[in-house]
Amino acid sequence: MLLRGTVVADADTVIEDGAVVVAGDRIEAVGSAADLLDQYPNRERRAFDVVAPGMVGAHVHSVQSLGRGIADDRALLEWLFEYVLPMEADLGADGMRLAAELGYLECIESGTTTVIDHLSVDHASSAFEAAAEMGIRARMGKVLMDKNSPPGLEESTEDALAESERLIRQYHGNEDGRIRYALTPRFAVTCTEACLRGVRDLADAYDGVRIHTHASENRDEVETVEEATGRRNIHWLDEVGLTGEDVVLAHCVWTDESERQVLADTGTHVCHCPSSNMKLASGVAPVVDYLDRGINVALGNDGPPCNNTLDPFTEMRQASLLQKVETLDPTTTPAATIFEMATANGARAAGFEQVGKLRAGWKADVVGLRTDAARTTPVNDVLSHLVFAAHGDDVVFTMVDGRVLYDRGEHVVADAERIKAQAREYDLELGQSSGSNGETSGYRSGSPEA
Repeated sequence: MLLRGTVVADADTVIEDGAVVVAGDRIEAVGSAADLLDQYPNRERRAFDVVAPGMVGAHVHSVQSLGRGIADDRALLEWLFEYVLPMEADLGADGMRLAAELGYLECIESGTTTVIDHLSVDHASSAFEAAAEMGIRARMGKVLMDKNSPPGLEESTEDALAESERLIRQYHGNEDGRIRYALTPRFAVTCTEACLRGVRDLADAYDGVRIHTHASENRDEVETVEEATGRRNIHWLDEVGLTGEDVVLAHCVWTDESERQVLADTGTHVCHCPSSNMKLASGVAPVVDYLDRGINVALGNDGPPCNNTLDPFTEMRQASLLQKVETLDPTTTPAATIFEMATANGARAAGFEQVGKLRAGWKADVVGLRTDAARTTPVNDVLSHLVFAAHGDDVVFTMVDGRVLYDRGEHVVADAERIKAQAREYDLELGQSSGSNGETSGYRSGSPEA
């Protein structure tokens, strides 16, 4: 297949009339359309206004998709303990499968081709199966929670680690490496020291397994961890082994100078979730400082109950504008920097090689966009357009591993109408039960982490 249009190969390379040639699961060539049309005269041809790498959602909660809008404009602890966690606890295997399908459906149709997905305590297999069947590239794992957790979610340390290991053996590296495992302790407040150290031991025992958790999202969380351990959050995670090149920490809003140095020295990845941080009034992550220190910063949406969208283009826009107003510097976080965070930086955080750019020999994760809406006219600078003007509904074509998942506004692999119809029905049931019991946990002074 030959995909033609303005090709944004990466944050530094734009080919005005370009083409991307795909063979199997790889990109065979990237260059000018004139040259490649002559070299590949018999390839199926598709034309788009813009051809770009697939976006990477470096922190999402697909299995919270059924809870979109159930806890808007709520105080943080009410949001967490009376709505989101009870919702997760109530989802059976079928509900978890449906929620994951809905989340991946939204990702695929809005241009996200890779996710780092923080699932839930139970029924993780349902989400793994959905990801495998729907074709998305995913780094994902079951949640571990062995203290301070609501009924239905807290489990023993031994059971949490044993189930994680079972899932690693069953799913890590499946689908020719498209599905990979991340050990996902929810965060330090709901995990014992034994659990966190056990996570590090498991990651070291299995090649290519990564660690993904929340860290320092709000001030209450930081204070709670410090009261319990005598250390600030990042220092505590570092002590128990949860820093390093194989670790992705979501949020990292409230860090001090010494913690930021730990992140830089250890090569730990940070995932910035600007919309979630704004909606939950968590604060503004020091992204500019992280980038200046050489820390790899990716972008994520977080979950639909605290966003309420998985649109990666919305997240790019928010990320840039939030840093500009925070620093009072309109030159900071330019479009190229943000685009790299949403693509190559995310792929690096997720541990997927040869993903996040359009390069010959790299994986064929490609999206095509239209630019004919009034709000996208004219396109004077394509990177500016993608970061500040584009929306997920401008995406008309999504390919992962050379497989077309979404084409001309229609899902090719997933049964989108069935998924949406079932989600509407399931959402009505959730709306009747979620939040009905505020006594869901003994923990009442922590963070809004979900």
